[in-house]
Amino acid sequence: MKHNKKISIYTDPEAWEGMRKAGRLASQVLNMIEPYVVAGVTTVFLNDLCHKYIIDHDAFPAPLEVGFPCAVCISVNETICHGIPSTRVLNAGDIVNIDVSLRLEGWYADTCRMFYVERPSASARQLTEVCHQALMSAIALVKPGVTLGDIGHIIQKKTESSGFSVVREFCGHGIGRKLHDAPEVLHFGTQGTGISLKEGMFFTIEPMINLGKPEVRFLKDGWSAVTKDGQWSAQWEQTIGVTSTGCEIFTPFSPL
Repeated sequence: MKHNKKISIYTDPEAWEGMRKAGRLASQVLNMIEPYVVAGVTTVFLNDLCHKYIIDHDAFPAPLEVGFPCAVCISVNETICHGIPSTRVLNAGDIVNIDVSLRLEGWYADTCRMFYVERPSASARQLTEVCHQALMSAIALVKPGVTLGDIGHIIQKKTESSGFSVVREFCGHGIGRKLHDAPEVLHFGTQGTGISLKEGMFFTIEPMINLGKPEVRFLKDGWSAVTKDGQWSAQWEQTIGVTSTGCEIFTPFSPL
């Protein structure tokens, strides 16, 4: 895969501190909203709480900068990503992804996690857990000299060996002074291929995996991506920076 776009390298301490501050706030949004993800609430209610929290902390919801109609993406069950908050009511057994991206003092952070509404099925819980494990396995690999193909390979291997499928239409991305930057970080691939990581690279890893087949269908709203076969999907995302010996997670959240 050819990458013609220059990859930003951030070496100054101010950049790292800016990303830490933005990342911590994005994580705090997800921690704040957790008690509200319950049966009977609407996804637009959750969005409004997140929007207010972000603004109250002197930041700005990045989705609004790119034309998305709401402050956060909320994707329920068969929705893979970019679900638009609405009057949809959460039900017991649902699995919910809330994706927070924001700008704070000129720096962007992007993170998402899964939430359970009461007790989902065993298969839905396993899907969610495997997706989280795949993300954390990839993050554990990150250090200078590792390739993007190595990251994609470990996510694909963990996902497919567990009987699930990797969505290929979406990928992680460079981040920093821009929300979306080079490189593209695929969640499938071949070991030893692609760009080699360098200290000072900032990017997201955000695998989306499906209970059924990997194919995607886009809704008429122009944003929401759902599974073509109607099976459920899960996603976790972290923003990280490559250090001299590994990586720093800018958007830490509690273990699953």
